[in-house]
Amino acid sequence: MKFSIHVIDDEKSIREGISMSLESDYTIETFATAEKALEIIKERPPDLVLLDIGLPGIDGIEALRRLKGMCPDIQVIMITAYEDIDTVITAMKLGAYDYVVKPLRMDGLEVTIHNALETIRLRKELRVLQEKYLQENLPCFIAESNEIKDVMEFISLVAKSPDTPILIHGETGTGKELIASAIHYRSPHFKAPLVALNCAALPKELIESELFGYEKGAFSGAGASGKKGLVEESDGGTLFLDEVGDLSLNAQAKLLRFLEDGQFYRIGGTKKLQVNTRVVSATNKDLLAMIKKDLFRKDLYFRLSVITINIPSLNERKDDIIPLANHFLSFFSQKFGKKISSISPEAKKTLLNHNWTGNVRELRNIIERGALIAQGNVLTHKDLGIEEKERHAIFDPEANKPVFPELSLAGIDLEEAKKTFERFYIEAAMDMAGENESEAARLLKMNHHTFRYRRKKLL
Repeated sequence: MKFSIHVIDDEKSIREGISMSLESDYTIETFATAEKALEIIKERPPDLVLLDIGLPGIDGIEALRRLKGMCPDIQVIMITAYEDIDTVITAMKLGAYDYVVKPLRMDGLEVTIHNALETIRLRKELRVLQEKYLQENLPCFIAESNEIKDVMEFISLVAKSPDTPILIHGETGTGKELIASAIHYRSPHFKAPLVALNCAALPKELIESELFGYEKGAFSGAGASGKKGLVEESDGGTLFLDEVGDLSLNAQAKLLRFLEDGQFYRIGGTKKLQVNTRVVSATNKDLLAMIKKDLFRKDLYFRLSVITINIPSLNERKDDIIPLANHFLSFFSQKFGKKISSISPEAKKTLLNHNWTGNVRELRNIIERGALIAQGNVLTHKDLGIEEKERHAIFDPEANKPVFPELSLAGIDLEEAKKTFERFYIEAAMDMAGENESEAARLLKMNHHTFRYRRKKLL
C-alpha cells in the first residue's frame, strides 16, 4: 500500500526538500497555496497532508478547518515557523494529528509521518474487516438494485456519528434489525455492545424495568440484588428498539427524558445514572398517523428521527431477488450438507414474479424449504412451493392470454392485476420482436426508454 501525501508550503525549498526525501516511499504532490490544494483534494483526497500554518491567502488554520470539513479522515501534520502554543492548540482542536517546527529535521518528520500513516493503515484494515463481516453476516448488504445501494451508502454516512438517533422505516421482513446491526458495526463504537429490545414482545408494564432496570425491593417480585436495564447494558454502544410504535405513552415519556440528556433512574432508585449510547429505533407503523390519534408522542418522534432511513420492500428491488436467493441457497445448501449449485430458469422466473409480502424474510424461508426438500443439485420451481395464484386468476392457460378476473365480495388485488396484464404484453412483444427491445416498444406504441424502464421494473 503506497500512501499519498500532499505538501502545502509557500517556500519552494521546503516543498522540494520534503518531496526529494519522501518520493521513494510515498506518492507526493506539492502546492504553494491552500487554494489550489483544496481544489485538488476535493476531487482526489490524499492520505496525509503536510500543511504550513503561515500561508499567503488562506492560512493553514483556515485550510485545516476546510480540509476536515471536506475529508474528516485525512491526517494533517502542521508545519510552523515558530512554536506558538495558542495556534498549535487551535490546530489540534480542529483535528490536526501533530505539528513540526521549522527548520525541519527529516528524521523526526519521517517518524511523525510513519505514525500518522500507521493510524490510517489500521483504520483501513478495520474498515475491510467491517465490510467483510457485513457481507458475510448481513444479507441486506447483497445489493444489485440502485434502491438498496442508495440506502447502504446513506447508512455508511450516518453511522459515523456515534450518538445521533436513527429511525428505520420498513415493511415486515425487510431487514430492519439487520440495518440496525449495519449501523452499529459501521460506527466508531462497533466494539461496544449492540443491545436489542422488541417493544412488541413484552407486556407494556414490563418495558420500563427492562429498559431502565430496578433497585432491590423496587416492586413485588423484584430481584434481591436489583437489575441493570438494557440502557445501562448498551453504554458506549447502540440500543436498538424494534417496533418502537408499540411503546405505551408512559414508556414513551420516560424514553424521551432519557434521550434529552442520557440520564435516568432505575425503578425504585434515587441515584441519577448517565450513559452514552446511540438509540436506533425501527417500526413498520405510520408514526405520523399515530401522532394524529394521540397514540405516539410528537416530541419523541422528532427526537428519535433525527436521521430517518426508509428500507425499500423486496417488490421495489427486483434486481436483488436472485442474488439474495443465491446467497440463501449457498448458506442452506451447506447447512443441510447438500450440493445445490444453482436455481433453474423456471424457478428464477417464479421468484421474480412472486408478490413478496413477507419481503427478505419470506424469501429466506422459501429458499430454506426448497434447499431442504430438493433432490438434485439444481433448485427447481417445484422445490420452491410457490403457488402462482395471481397468474392463474388472471391468465387463461388454454388461450395463453390475460382475462379480467371476476370481482367478488372477497375483492381483487387491482394493482397486481394491472402489473400482470402489462407484464403479459411486454413478454409477448419481446417474443414477437425476437427479443429486440426497440421493436417491442414500437409494437406497444411506447418510447424505448420508457419500455426498458417498465420491463426492468416488472420482470
